[in-house]
Amino acid sequence: MRTELVSVPGDHARPNEDFASVGVPASGQGGCLVVLDGVTPPRGGTGCLHSVPWYTTRLGGALTELTVSLPDVPLPDALSLAIARTSETHAETCDLSHPRTPQATVVLVRWTEETVDYLVLSDSALLLESPGGAISPVLDDRLARLPREALTSDAAVDATLRNKEGGFFTAAADPAVAARAVTGSVPRDRVVSLTALTDGATRWTEKFREGDWADLHTAVRKNGCRWLVDRVRALEEADRERRAHLGRGKTHDDATVVLVEF
Repeated sequence: MRTELVSVPGDHARPNEDFASVGVPASGQGGCLVVLDGVTPPRGGTGCLHSVPWYTTRLGGALTELTVSLPDVPLPDALSLAIARTSETHAETCDLSHPRTPQATVVLVRWTEETVDYLVLSDSALLLESPGGAISPVLDDRLARLPREALTSDAAVDATLRNKEGGFFTAAADPAVAARAVTGSVPRDRVVSLTALTDGATRWTEKFREGDWADLHTAVRKNGCRWLVDRVRALEEADRERRAHLGRGKTHDDATVVLVEF
């Protein structure tokens, strides 16, 4: 097995709000992948004393440990336990009911000799490659399906759509959100490689239309994870004046890419 991981902040003057890890148990059998994209809050506060990187680091660390150490626990249960553990660490000091309490998107994968199990929550992406070369994207597209006018205001998103029925879901303070994730399992011999990406990296496909999901995965396997981030950055720099038209609130976003080849 070979792994490659790159995570680059959107602004080097600000902390990277993404988290990524690859875990392999001491037995050497199987492993796990965790990718989180912390949600940047607007001005006005979150009801929390802690930063988004604080949250993603703790949630990501808990997820990595639980996914490896509890191999028989389904991934939604592992996510629920990790959210609960993270919430307990600051429930006495912070208002976890605030709609902008620190939160993150999630990609979680665990593989054994027999299966590859996966979970995706919100707008990060997972790409699975079969032995024949076909690419299967695993996406939670609820955010993408929202009407454009619903996304013009952070306040409107918070009040009516974030972690609510008819809207979209992220990992925040409520462990029950784990049941909302997109999940599945495929035989291990039906997956030869996989790529997990935050939306700062999926812009290559979703915003700039450089290629489809299969093209993106092929490019990462051929050129490496850093190549993808560098290419997205070049496209963003060349397109600063049109970023509002393309739906990008930031010129650059934190970008994380993890490649696993079995």
